[in-house]
Amino acid sequence: MIQIPSDLHPDLVPLAFLLGNWAGAGVTDFPGAEKANFGQEVSFTHDGRDFLEYHSHTWILDSEGNKVKPLESESGFWRVGKDRKVDVVMVRDDGVVEVWYGELADKKPQIDLATDAVARTGASGPYSGGKRLYGYVKSDLMWVGEKQTPEVPLRPYMSAQLKKVVSPEEVAEMARNLPEMPDDGIAFFK
Repeated sequence: MIQIPSDLHPDLVPLAFLLGNWAGAGVTDFPGAEKANFGQEVSFTHDGRDFLEYHSHTWILDSEGNKVKPLESESGFWRVGKDRKVDVVMVRDDGVVEVWYGELADKKPQIDLATDAVARTGASGPYSGGKRLYGYVKSDLMWVGEKQTPEVPLRPYMSAQLKKVVSPEEVAEMARNLPEMPDDGIAFFK
């Protein structure tokens, strides 16, 4: 269920489906790198201003699902403009800074983004742009990323399915807001 916090900036209501902490797994596959399964933790937060703050950490998983080594980390800020246009400024741990533009789908929680500008440090690898698709599907956050370099045309390279992570505080708040239940518990289902 998508909840809209009362202190969320009104412009961000179309992005409310992103809010919270998410965790899950996916696959990465790009020429020049070994295909691998990865784990991911993502957070989208807000402080009442007109942007969402974003953080993502990924790591390679072994065949049993254990963390092997870090993969990528990125942070950024997401905004919604007129006509459901989305802009994102993102920085990644490999020395890449990106400006992404896109839009929200009509009548569904989905965002399609493409890079507009890419800046790289001398230490970063070759990279010239990408696309991403984020969607809220059956209470999960799913995404797929495409990437291009001067040597490799645009192609999918990462995708993941993430589940909402509920903190103990959120569980306690949900419990406080439950209606009074009968002692036997059966009447609740009648």
